[in-house]
Amino acid sequence: MHVAVDEYLVTDLCTPELRVQLLDGGVALVTLHRPEATNALSLPLQAALSRAFTALAEDERVRAIVLTGGDKVFAAGGDIKSMEGCGPIEIMRRHTERVWAPIERCPKPIIAAVCGYAFGGGAELAMHCDIILAGEGASFAQPEIRIGIMPGIGGTQRLVRAVGKFNAMRMLLSGRPVSAPEAQVMGLVSQVLPDAEVLPEALKLAALIAAMPPLAVMQIKEVVLAGMDASLDAALMLERKANQLLFATQDQKEGMQAFIEKRKPRFEGR
Repeated sequence: MHVAVDEYLVTDLCTPELRVQLLDGGVALVTLHRPEATNALSLPLQAALSRAFTALAEDERVRAIVLTGGDKVFAAGGDIKSMEGCGPIEIMRRHTERVWAPIERCPKPIIAAVCGYAFGGGAELAMHCDIILAGEGASFAQPEIRIGIMPGIGGTQRLVRAVGKFNAMRMLLSGRPVSAPEAQVMGLVSQVLPDAEVLPEALKLAALIAAMPPLAVMQIKEVVLAGMDASLDAALMLERKANQLLFATQDQKEGMQAFIEKRKPRFEGR
């Protein structure tokens, strides 16, 4: 995919610590940019991510999002210097759950392209995404226990849902990192690739998803996430209702007609 960086830069969402680009085909590329701090998730960077995902969720041009930290590191965790002298009330007043909510609730699929470290908050950020592509040199960890705390942005809950109790406990209680291949075996990573191929493959996959009917994409994501914590009967009911709803869309008519006519469909999200 050819990317004309300057042409597609979304300047009103960019900060010194975050870059947002709109690419051809309905793909947005969000890049963490704190190379001097291994992309540690400072409060300004978290706020910028929150604003960016709020805007991208509402932008009808965007159908899929790729989140990356570049080819060296994804994110090496929270900004410890900003937390070292804090008390519990100050930490509570930061309301990180509100800051991260636009990522958690984004209706559009998010692909994490992970190279290098995804530690602490970086691993939690990756787990907010829907698909994780990792480089062969990537590693994942929840090392908070080593500094006397624990994950606070969903690390204990999303991790156990992704890899099961026993693998999660090993990571959480030891703080030790796991390699990308091990993370894939555990169920934390969707695919492992050579480091140089991670971002190109993520953009290629995002473009493929962006070409799908947007309403069906959003319904699949919504039902999968809602169904994870529901009973099987309730989750199957959600699936049936969402499937039935899609038969009211123009994209369903277009998709089936194109299949019958043996041509490529054109989906418009209607």
